[in-house]
Amino acid sequence: MPRRERPLLPLWAAVLAAVVGGVVLDAAFPDIGWWPLAFVAVAFALVSLIGRSIGGAFLVGLAFGVAFWFVHVSWTTRYLGVVPWFALAGLESVLWAALSVPLTLAYRWLPRFAPGRWVRLTALPALIAGLWTLRELILGNWPYTGFPWGRIGMSQSESPLAHLASWVGVTGLTFLMVLAVAAGIEWARAGRWRDARTAVPAAAVVALLFVLPAFPTSAAGGLRVGSVQGNGPSGYFDARERGDILNAQLEATTPLLGEDLDLLVWPEGGVDSDPLADRGTARLLDALSERVDAPLLINAATARGDDIFNTSMLWGEGEPQLHDKTHPVPFGEYVPDRWFFQMLAPDLVGLIGREYTPGTNPPLVEAGGVPVGLAICFDVIYDDVVWEGARDGAELYVFQTNNADFRDTDENEQQLAFARMRAIETGRSVVNISTVGTSQVIAPDGSILDGLPAGEVGAMLTDVPLRTGLTPAVVIGGAVQLAIGWMSFAAIVLLGVLATARRARERRRP
Repeated sequence: MPRRERPLLPLWAAVLAAVVGGVVLDAAFPDIGWWPLAFVAVAFALVSLIGRSIGGAFLVGLAFGVAFWFVHVSWTTRYLGVVPWFALAGLESVLWAALSVPLTLAYRWLPRFAPGRWVRLTALPALIAGLWTLRELILGNWPYTGFPWGRIGMSQSESPLAHLASWVGVTGLTFLMVLAVAAGIEWARAGRWRDARTAVPAAAVVALLFVLPAFPTSAAGGLRVGSVQGNGPSGYFDARERGDILNAQLEATTPLLGEDLDLLVWPEGGVDSDPLADRGTARLLDALSERVDAPLLINAATARGDDIFNTSMLWGEGEPQLHDKTHPVPFGEYVPDRWFFQMLAPDLVGLIGREYTPGTNPPLVEAGGVPVGLAICFDVIYDDVVWEGARDGAELYVFQTNNADFRDTDENEQQLAFARMRAIETGRSVVNISTVGTSQVIAPDGSILDGLPAGEVGAMLTDVPLRTGLTPAVVIGGAVQLAIGWMSFAAIVLLGVLATARRARERRRP
């Protein structure tokens, strides 16, 4: 059996490279947003893992994870301090490290059982890209509902590669980006500069990244949307009285009174009482809908029986149409296994008095006959919510959010970039409206139609293009994830079985 190849870097240099790679990867996301750095970061990560032992791979992966996650989600300290920051970033870093080990094993095992040059130039990069993407899928789904915030593909909202998301989704874009880097590394390691054929795999992937156009959807008219950024006291610790947030939205809506509009949109938490239970709030909303001669798309905490929901409501066209947030935020909107975490951090856990229940109703309402897809705040990062709305017929999206607990941090810009990627991925316009900003109306190609800066009261009145037709990302996105995830998992397991069997045979030899 061929001996394990030597690491490309000594361990100390590999750890240093991993730290640099993690910091560089964060810089690829907003608010810096230098998207080419994502490729640089992947290169640092892969080079540092080649030839490592299992323990070395975990250490290098941990160094990368800590450098990336502790910077990337530092906005969690804005009000709650370092404990939630350490808990979230620490967990993500440990998972990142553990799931870096299969990457190292792929570099070790595949060349042993298929040592040919073309296997290393094609199959090995594909396996590496698949395992990297599998790691993203695991972190995005587990534990609890996962946290798909640091996906490589999401860093490309301002890049010419974003259009690829309309074909293969964000997951597929991650795979192709890592594939391009891994193929380039193997081409460089092969060292056959005069044989132009060896550059074909890497060059083909790079060409695919930049040449394939966005998938077109069909124009279906427009909708005149008024959207309001009230900038009220909507943060968790903001001092306020009952009705202050609602009054802030009403005051910010004033410039739209008398305007011709088809839909009026308020942000997440724009109504601070339950209009389904509070008759005074319901009458006020009825009067506003009648005055603007259009339905309202609002959001409030609602109670039905013993359950509490984060609910978006279309108000003013008969019975309210409801969508409850599909993925309430663990440790933000509910506490999983509260009994356990109460013992660890009773003061912090005690702050979360409400226990939001996950919604099961579709992320879609119909405003004046126009289907409108919804995603409430962090639900924008979950593929299933966005794709379900498109498959149910959404002709545009409204993403209602409340960034008040993260004022003056990168969180606002990162979430806005995710909204832009969703517009491109689905070929739909997006109205992304926040309580405190930044709010934007985004065209199906990702361009900005209208916007409001953070921290200011304002309203937009925008003719929003409507689209029909499903992009391949929506149609096959789930299958792409299953194929990449399960095929990569099966491949590394098979290689592990073969490696174990070979070692057993060698031990039995005299």
